[in-house]
Amino acid sequence: MTDMLENLTFDELAIGQSASLARTLTTADIRDFARVSGDVNPAHLDAEYAATTPFKEVIGHGMWSGALISCLLGTRFPGPGTIYLEQSLKFHRPVHVGDTVTVTLTVQEKDERRKKVILDCKVTNQDAATVVSGLATVMAPTVKVVRPASVL
Repeated sequence: MTDMLENLTFDELAIGQSASLARTLTTADIRDFARVSGDVNPAHLDAEYAATTPFKEVIGHGMWSGALISCLLGTRFPGPGTIYLEQSLKFHRPVHVGDTVTVTLTVQEKDERRKKVILDCKVTNQDAATVVSGLATVMAPTVKVVRPASVL
């Protein structure tokens, strides 16, 4: 069975409505993110170096959490057809290998004329501590889209 992507149109979104996704950070995620982004900061890749930092161990890239926000926006909430316009992020604490983070997006405002939506973004770890917070502004889709998800 193929997974399907289905969006929520602007009209289907309501203030206070939210969606979440959870993901556990792996060493492979860190290496893949470094490879794709080019960010080879040793705090992310070199355990010996990371031991000398305030975090004492390898940490995930902050923007990995940001990429999970983008994932939820682009695949489910609102989903395909969403145009990402703006993002603010505040990084509160690191994510370590083995941490499970949950991204929660909540509709905060809707602009009927421009079909823009402002979403509160919160990423928490398995201890319910906030890792990242911010706001995303998107242009929500106005047409329903249902498509098979690409297989990677």
